Amino acid sequence: MKKKVAAPAEPPIRAADRIRASASELFYREGIRAVGVDEVVDRAGVTKPSLYRSFASKDDLAAAYLRDYDLEFWGNFERPGGKSYADARDHVLAYIGQLSSRAVRKGYRGCGLSNATVEYPARDNPARQVAEAHKKVFRKRLRELAANMGARHPAVLGDALLLLIEGIYVTGQQSEDGPAQSALAAAKLLIDACVKAG
Repeated sequence: MKKKVAAPAEPPIRAADRIRASASELFYREGIRAVGVDEVVDRAGVTKPSLYRSFASKDDLAAAYLRDYDLEFWGNFERPGGKSYADARDHVLAYIGQLSSRAVRKGYRGCGLSNATVEYPARDNPARQVAEAHKKVFRKRLRELAANMGARHPAVLGDALLLLIEGIYVTGQQSEDGPAQSALAAAKLLIDACVKAG
């Protein structure tokens, strides 16, 4: 009879990673300022000194959460539904379609980066700086996509798409049957009006 070989044990999750995961969940659901450090360490199952060994302050932890959020955002935005789109119009509409579907689900809390700009009005705050940097890059990317669509005024279409997306983030938090459900139709009309010949 062969002796069973035990599967190699999974390496333990580092305290800093548990802290980041717990902070991510709590900050998104409750808001960064509403969540205390004690709640994060309790959820992560670590001590407060463990948190401060990895993050100099709660603001630094919030900035780390937003950097993680930013990475995840770009994965979702550049490959909506895990697909690549050669056509810029199809790409933007796929993202808006998925976003508007998420926005009408229970528990939707909008964009963590947008929420951070509201929570932290001081521009020197590390979390605010991460959020602002993201929004600048996102605005530039939407303008590039608008240019690729052949828009007469790509900067205007890009900004209009950004305004529409930010509106989805906010109104999706207000009710499950709010205007986010009309976002895809609105985006199609907006794009068609801006790329129409003539």
